Amino acid sequence: MPRTRFNLVLSGVRLDGHFVDLGLSQGRIARIAPAGTLTAIEGGAAPEMCQGLLALPGLIDGHIHLDKTFLGLPWMPHQPDATVIGRIAAEKAQLAGIEEPMAQRARRMVDHVATRGTTALRTHVDVDAATGLRGLEALLALRAEVSHLVSIQIVAFPQSGALAHAQVLEDAVRAGADVVGGLDPAGIDSDIEAQLRLVFGIAGRHGVPIDIHLHDPGELGAFELRRIAAHARATGMAGRVAVSHAYALGQVGESTLGHTAASLAEAGVAIMTNGPGPEAMPPIQRLVAEGVAVFVGSDNIRDAWSPYGNGDMLDRARLVGYRAALLTDTELRLALDLVTTAPARVLGLPPPLLAEGAAADLVLVAAEHVAEAVATAPPRALVVKAGRIVARGGVLG
Repeated sequence: MPRTRFNLVLSGVRLDGHFVDLGLSQGRIARIAPAGTLTAIEGGAAPEMCQGLLALPGLIDGHIHLDKTFLGLPWMPHQPDATVIGRIAAEKAQLAGIEEPMAQRARRMVDHVATRGTTALRTHVDVDAATGLRGLEALLALRAEVSHLVSIQIVAFPQSGALAHAQVLEDAVRAGADVVGGLDPAGIDSDIEAQLRLVFGIAGRHGVPIDIHLHDPGELGAFELRRIAAHARATGMAGRVAVSHAYALGQVGESTLGHTAASLAEAGVAIMTNGPGPEAMPPIQRLVAEGVAVFVGSDNIRDAWSPYGNGDMLDRARLVGYRAALLTDTELRLALDLVTTAPARVLGLPPPLLAEGAAADLVLVAAEHVAEAVATAPPRALVVKAGRIVARGGVLG
C-alpha cells in the first residue's frame, strides 16, 4: 500500500485525551495516527514536534468591523455618547481625521487576529450614499490578498440607516457583499416593517443571508426580534438570518423571553453576542436549550465604539463564558462551540472538526483539555490555516 505524502506532520498533538500525529495534505487532515508513527519519510520533511500541545479547531469570529479599527494608530481617546445615533456621528468625525487608508488598518487587524488563531471571520463594512462602496471594494481586495490567512465573509452594513441608503445597500450586494445587513429598524429608521421589507427583499432578490444589528432595548427589541422571525418564515429565509447583539433578550421578563425564543428557534434566527460590558447579554444557555443558534464575535476592537477588544476569540469565549456563568467542563465546551462550530454553521462554513478529511484549520495551545483552554485562554503556540503554518507564538510566518 503506497504511503500518503503529507505537506505537514504535527507530531505529539493532544487530541481527545490521546497523543497523536496529524498528517496534513492538500489543506486537509489526511490522517490521524498514534504519536510518533507518521515519519519524515512520508512527509518529505521533518515533523513539527508539538510536545503535547492541545489541538483546537480554527477559531471563527462571527462579527467584527475591520473598517473601523484604530489598531496600530496613536492612542485615540474615546468620545462618549449615550445614544447609537450619537455614537455613529462621533465615529464619522474620528474616522474623517485619520489619514491612513482603511485598507491598511484592516490588513493590520487581519494579521493580528490570524496570529491569535482566527481562521475565518464575518466582517461588517459601512455602506452609505456619502461613502458609496469604497469600503466594500477595499475589503473585497483585502479578502483576496489574505485568503491564505483568514477566510472572510462581508456584510454590507447600513449604519446610517437602511431606508435612506437603500440603493447603495443593494448595490453593495450586487458588487460582491456576501450578506445584507440592517440596523435597529425602530431606533434608526423609525419604521420596523419598512426596513425589514427592504432588507428581506434584497436578500431574496440576490440569494444572500441577512445579519441585522439590534440595539433597541426591552419589549421593543423583543417585538422586533419576533417580527424578524416572522419575516424569515414568510420569505423562506429560515436558517439564513442572524441578529447581532439583541440586548433585549437579557432585559425582558420570562414570558416575553419564552415566546421570543420560541419564535427565533422556529425561524432559525441566530443570535450573536460579544459579551458586552455595559449592556445586557442574551441568556446563552436558555436560548441554546430553546433551540436558538447562538454564536460569538469580537464586534469592536480599538475603535470609536470601544477602546477595548483584542481580537482573541479564545479570550472572547472565556469572557462570554464568565459572563454567562459557563463553569462546568461541559459548559466550557459550549463556550468553545460559540467561537467554532456555531459561527461556522451561521456563516455556512463546513463544520470545524479535528477529524480525517476535515479542513486543516487548527490552533495549538498549552492546555490539557478544552475546558482549561477556554478558562485560561493560553497563547497560541501554532496556528495552521489550510494545512500551512501561518503563525508561531503570536508572530506571523
